[in-house]
Amino acid sequence: MTAPRPPLPPFTPETAMRKVRMAEDAWNTRDPERVALAYTEDSRWRNRSEFLQGRPAIVAFLTRKWEREQDYRLVKELWACTGEQIAVRFQYEFHDGQGQWFRAYGNEQWAFSAEGLMYRREASINDVAISEAERRFHWPAGPRPEDHPGLGDLGL
Repeated sequence: MTAPRPPLPPFTPETAMRKVRMAEDAWNTRDPERVALAYTEDSRWRNRSEFLQGRPAIVAFLTRKWEREQDYRLVKELWACTGEQIAVRFQYEFHDGQGQWFRAYGNEQWAFSAEGLMYRREASINDVAISEAERRFHWPAGPRPEDHPGLGDLGL
């Protein structure tokens, strides 16, 4: 039996916003093992053109991702929710091994088990090369500070 991970479905806008912020905070740790615990053992993902299933595949994917995407900073925002599903939009910034900065724009659709674990994640993402001067996300490594504006607050 899996321990519940509140907030649990069915989601309200308030509980969905909490779930989104929890996911953002976890991803900003860049800790693949910690992030993977939010997903069911057999969770299915589509990330860009890559298809994954299960926590070991998620950990391997995230390990590769954060080796390649350095100084990663992510902001997620609730787009919609209903029942066991949440849709988010997000932006994140990172640089590659050569120091080129990028901003990624994307949307995700999530579906959750009764225990509050994500069993399905569909992500569509586009990257745009930016200069270091164009960066918007400058907080220290780790979760976004509570007082840092979200996407809507930044007019994005």
